[in-house]
Amino acid sequence: MDDVASAAAAADRWLQSPLGAAVLGLETALLQDELADVVGFELVQVGRWGDSAALCAGARTQHRTVVAPDAAGPRAIRAHFDALPIATASVEAVLLPHTLEHAPRPHQLLREVDRVLVGEGNVVICAFSPWGPWGARHFVARGNFPPHAMRMIGERRTRDWLTLLGFEVVVARRYLFAPPWMQRFAGLRPDSWLERQGPTLAAPLAGAYLLKARKRVHAVTPIRPAWTRRPVIVGGAPEPTTRQAA
Repeated sequence: MDDVASAAAAADRWLQSPLGAAVLGLETALLQDELADVVGFELVQVGRWGDSAALCAGARTQHRTVVAPDAAGPRAIRAHFDALPIATASVEAVLLPHTLEHAPRPHQLLREVDRVLVGEGNVVICAFSPWGPWGARHFVARGNFPPHAMRMIGERRTRDWLTLLGFEVVVARRYLFAPPWMQRFAGLRPDSWLERQGPTLAAPLAGAYLLKARKRVHAVTPIRPAWTRRPVIVGGAPEPTTRQAA
């Protein structure tokens, strides 16, 4: 838990830098759109990342709770990522803002997300991409960029994990097309030319991606016992014979 708390503290410091603040501003705007159709009683953000109230402001749930090893506040729960103290099938949405990058067991975290979500509930994931300029910067820094990111998980692997758990990806967005060494960060605004044209012109070079996936619940058709089934008559009902007619 100390390693996770240390990673969260490093993220706090980075998000206060000009580059980190620009990234957080862009993601806040993206999540405003993607959480707009999330309704219900509870949204849970797993992992601290910036201002939770601003990050989840687009959701139309009655409550929003933060779960993290070092969470603090009136709607916060301190807990390990791979053992969420939340009832099974009790929340409508889960937000993972760069949480998979420093969770000790990211796949187990996704299993916990699957457990706590109601049927047709949504999980929204923001993650840095290991490809392109941002991935190269992470590699050169030997895993210390951004400071909290112990690993970078590609979009394909995240999709595979979600598919194995029975989720359907309903939204996929790529962003952060400005390289991380730019001295000016105007290119990270949602309305910048890079962010508007990047998905079309340079999708593989995106620095991060957002996935929104829905938990699918397949209805089970009950099979009636053989003695309760009505007999099937091939070729229609038989015609009565002369003896039967008499």
